[in-house]
Amino acid sequence: MAIDPLIQSLKGKLIVSVQAYMGEPLRNPETMAQMARACELGGAAAIRCQGLSDIAAIKGRTEVPVIGLWKEGHEGVYITPTLRHARACVAAGADIVAIDATDRPRPDGKTVADTLEPLKAEGVLTMADCMTIDDIRRAVDAGFDIVSTTLSHGVAAIDCTMADGPDLPLLRQAAEEFPGFPVVCEGRVHTPEEARAAIDAGAWAVVVGTAITHPTSLTSWFKAALEA
Repeated sequence: MAIDPLIQSLKGKLIVSVQAYMGEPLRNPETMAQMARACELGGAAAIRCQGLSDIAAIKGRTEVPVIGLWKEGHEGVYITPTLRHARACVAAGADIVAIDATDRPRPDGKTVADTLEPLKAEGVLTMADCMTIDDIRRAVDAGFDIVSTTLSHGVAAIDCTMADGPDLPLLRQAAEEFPGFPVVCEGRVHTPEEARAAIDAGAWAVVVGTAITHPTSLTSWFKAALEA
């Protein structure tokens, strides 16, 4: 199994998700680029970000790989839902494109494999955002370069609480079924200890977002602790 050198460079490393939601004060490409650069200085091996403007701004400000995605909508398949979205992420500067790899219906009626095939032919590195072990199996068989537990929590990251932890059972199962394949832990990693536990459970790399780059959630966790 040949693993691309860029993906090999992420083994055992931290990937930081730098995103702001619609209507939030930090939702600005320059702000996201500054946040990404700060994370790079702290040791992030790659940045995951969404939206063409953010991808371009972060790519211009940082030197680490950028995992890009384009969210459109709020329900169903909305993470880079079509081939058009994926190609736009590449044009904006993404080194790896993250795609919803579930078997749910897509806006253009295509399957995950239909979307992936031309990207592979074009030499694009792809990351499969998965919900279940069946999603991961299909993604590996289809030829994704990385698979991730991104969608296993079923809700937006900002809707998770400090008490919610990463999906280590799914991570372990995937790592055991596909030894040596890049299986990334993403979602609900809120502490350094949880990040370490994910690596110990077999994660190729760990994505942390909210706990590093979403001050509104961080503030709410402290507030809740004081008011408990």
